[in-house]
Amino acid sequence: MKVLAVIDMQNDFIDGALGTKEAKAIVPKVREKIQRYRGEGNLVVFTRDTHQENYLDTQEGQKLPVPHCIFGTKGWQIAGGLYQEGERIVDKPAFGSLELAEYLNTIKDLEEIELAGLCTDICVISNALILKAKMPEVRICVDPSCCAGVTPQSHDNALKAMQVCQIEIL
Repeated sequence: MKVLAVIDMQNDFIDGALGTKEAKAIVPKVREKIQRYRGEGNLVVFTRDTHQENYLDTQEGQKLPVPHCIFGTKGWQIAGGLYQEGERIVDKPAFGSLELAEYLNTIKDLEEIELAGLCTDICVISNALILKAKMPEVRICVDPSCCAGVTPQSHDNALKAMQVCQIEIL
C-alpha cells in the first residue's frame, strides 16, 4: 500500500495570511498527484495546521506573529478541489504530527509514504522526519515539485536536510 500525505494545503498558506507565489504554483501539481493516487486505489490523508483564537499568546505566535489557520476560518480550510469527503484529516497544533505517524503505522502492508504540501522547510520536513523515525523501514519520499517553502532557498535547504536523513527526494 502507498500513501500520499498532503501536508497543510490550506488557504492561509496558499493565498492567505502566509501565502506565496510558490505555494500558489504547486496547487495544480498537488491536485494531479492526489487524483493519481486515488485513481490507483492508494490512500490520501491530509494534515491541517490548526490554531485557536489565542494564537498570538502561544510560543509559535510569539515567534511568528501572523495569525493563520485559525480553527473554523476560511484560511484554515484545505484548498478547494483537493480534499474528498471521507478522507482522513489530521488536525495538528504544531509543525509535526505524532497522530499522523501513529495512524499510518497501523496500515498493514504499508510500503511507501509520499509527502506533498506546505511548507517544505517547516511542516513537510517535520512530518517526514517523524514518519522516518516511527517507521524506519518504510520508504518515505518527497516530491519537490509538489512542495513549496517559505522561500525558494529554504525549500532547497529542507530538501537537502531530508535527503541526508534518508528521505528520498523524487
